[in-house]
Amino acid sequence: EKLLGGQVYHYHSKVVMKEAHTGGAHIWHQDYGYWYVNGFLFPDMGTVLIAVDKADKENGCLKILPGSHRAGRIDHVRVGDQAGADLERVAELEKALGLMYAELEPGDAIFFHSNLLHRSDQNRSDRRRSAAICRPCHCFQMGVPNCLQPCRQSANV
Repeated sequence: EKLLGGQVYHYHSKVVMKEAHTGGAHIWHQDYGYWYVNGFLFPDMGTVLIAVDKADKENGCLKILPGSHRAGRIDHVRVGDQAGADLERVAELEKALGLMYAELEPGDAIFFHSNLLHRSDQNRSDRRRSAAICRPCHCFQMGVPNCLQPCRQSANV
């Protein structure tokens, strides 16, 4: 709640598993780049990625452009079979902000804004890379007046 500035609800969670020598790469994107077209009005959303296995450069750990969330939502376009951020804008932001690898030990977590540019490479190692991903969202996200009600009910459980 402190990170998103108020009551939050659980948008969704998933587990990502990239077995050794498998798993595709994900191109540069912002999570809000997808969620925007799903009807979310504001980028007051986040991602929490919790490493289940060690994540490093060899097994395709997350790459981020630190501070890129301040650039706002970037247009996403089709690149092959994926939708990703405008690569010209990404290149300019990478020059300005630099690139960071989110190398994590099992149990480590990284929290990031829905407009942060990130990607991951294919797992080319002999090790699996798995992570649990949870996506919280600010309660007033979709401008739905009753959004606060489920939050209050959840808090009382």
